[in-house]
Amino acid sequence: MTHPPCYYLTLRTIACLITHIDLVFNDAHFINNAQIHNVAPIGPGIEKLLENAMPDAFHDSLTRYPPPKCHLGTRKEYIKQITDWALGESEYKEPVLWMRGPFGVGKTAVAQSSAEDLKSINKLLATLFFSRSSTDRDDPRRVIPSLVYQITTLCKQFAAIIDARIREDPALTTKSLATQFEELLVAPLRRLGASARSDLEGRVIIIDGLDECRGIPEQCEIIRIIATSAQDSTTPFRWFITSRPEDPIIRTMKSASVSSFVHGIELPVSRSIDHEILLFLVDEFTKIREGHGLSDSWPSEEVLNLLVDHGAGLWIYISTIVRFIKDENSLGPEDQLQIVLKFIGSVSNKVEPNNPLQEMDFFYTLILQRIPSKILEVVRRIVFLHLLAYPVLGIVIVLGLSEEQLRRYCVFIQSVMELRGSSGKLFTPEFSRDDLQLHFYYASFIDYLTSLQRSGDMCIRGEFLIRWQKEVLEWLHSVYAHTTESSHFVFPPGTTLPKEMASGEHYTLVVRIFWKLFAQPDHQIDVLTAASIAKLPFKKMLRLIPEGEYTFIPSLDAELLGKNLPNEFRDKIIRREKCPTSGCMATEPVWILGYGDNEVVVTTDDDVGLDDGGLEFKNNENLPVGECPCGARIRGVEIAD
Repeated sequence: MTHPPCYYLTLRTIACLITHIDLVFNDAHFINNAQIHNVAPIGPGIEKLLENAMPDAFHDSLTRYPPPKCHLGTRKEYIKQITDWALGESEYKEPVLWMRGPFGVGKTAVAQSSAEDLKSINKLLATLFFSRSSTDRDDPRRVIPSLVYQITTLCKQFAAIIDARIREDPALTTKSLATQFEELLVAPLRRLGASARSDLEGRVIIIDGLDECRGIPEQCEIIRIIATSAQDSTTPFRWFITSRPEDPIIRTMKSASVSSFVHGIELPVSRSIDHEILLFLVDEFTKIREGHGLSDSWPSEEVLNLLVDHGAGLWIYISTIVRFIKDENSLGPEDQLQIVLKFIGSVSNKVEPNNPLQEMDFFYTLILQRIPSKILEVVRRIVFLHLLAYPVLGIVIVLGLSEEQLRRYCVFIQSVMELRGSSGKLFTPEFSRDDLQLHFYYASFIDYLTSLQRSGDMCIRGEFLIRWQKEVLEWLHSVYAHTTESSHFVFPPGTTLPKEMASGEHYTLVVRIFWKLFAQPDHQIDVLTAASIAKLPFKKMLRLIPEGEYTFIPSLDAELLGKNLPNEFRDKIIRREKCPTSGCMATEPVWILGYGDNEVVVTTDDDVGLDDGGLEFKNNENLPVGECPCGARIRGVEIAD
């Protein structure tokens, strides 16, 4: 069974283990800088815990390096508020501190700087920096294992308890959030000795970007679990949470069962930080001048003031502009700055007064508009597949790219993302595709690209997605018209197979991406396209998948596809009903593709490590005697050995 890439213990995980060993080499002596309880025995239970954690989301992860943090001399009052609260020296005593603010105001930078300051005074316990633009940093099922693992690195006694408990019940790391919290955190803490528990007392757990955790119900459940723990005093920690002011999070934080344990801090878009933004710009332009041998008078004071004014208190806007000016694949910083100034002049009359959020979208559009159309199409496909949780290896295979081509495409949007190796370094030839990651600096860029209202023609929904859907649909029709056996595929002209990939493997991957493209939320399929899908020879679709190959489609995707179809085509393309196979003993409805002579039952697989199970697209014609294509048994027929 092939699992998503997050299931594998990668070099990133090993690197993260290394970062948690806090040693200094000094005259050939080892000096331990952490607390007395810091060494965790790495037993099978701890290894299992780490496999189900998100080490890429830790504050000191190499994958996040260099992390966003407050520029020297900025946000001092907020960092002091957080530190005073952590030390018990603040006027507010609630165990949960919640910082809220719109995207781009620097919440993550404040959280990162606070984490580093708290670690330096031994008040930091664990961190989790969510990112929905990274598939390794948005999974709610991995929240508790991630926090618990970090505690094991600080407390040897706690680690021993956890190691033994998970060896007793390895499935603990896959249970509900509430069960994980009780079994992996609350219960083990009760078993700690007085000295170990005292050392953990009052330490801070930082959860940044809660709104970027996958699933609104899960976001709210995390808040309620923490508040219940605070009410019942089952954990001795302080919790610092940051998020956008999303309605579900606000309602949960202000609910009767939660609000009395939470103190809120607002981090607004404010012109009061103009002096901090100016300080940042002066420092950044100094580095650019020194790196390119430019005049000390560049840029002028007038230009700096203009940038500060248009930043209007939004850090993300200013930092993106700086990255754009520093683009090494441009004609140079002077030329890039002129583009920015021309852009500012052109949008001044298009945005509402003091609305840098709207101007940020215009700037994203500027970045994309400068990309040649053919390259932009591929760039958007790269982003789209990334959002479908495809690893870099999967992206290059689906798009038929080489590593060098992938690097060249990504260069065009390096103002908002980077392609980096698992060690945290930027892409260099010695890294293989298995080691690479797409890292987007801001979730707001992903929000922009997925919102038709905000990005218009640049959106990765709408017309872009429709073009891709039709392209893949036409490709499949061509294959079915010219191919009779899986031993000899006839692909349309221009088809590029990745190096060393067999034709059958490539076909199977295209079948998977076909279903993924049509199972997109809020993306209705028009009647003509639905009619074309209904004409696909579904029996042949499965029969051509080579023996041993398969592709997995989650049940949720299958249901979503059905909802996207016009009513008159739903039952003709995909439906769930009683298995039509004579004698089938399946008690639950099964998935069926096509209708009439083209009808085919799809194998259902509930044992795939996912909550909802799904469909296995594989050749299910030559099955053992007594086995139904849906995966059930045939009544009265013995299954052959």
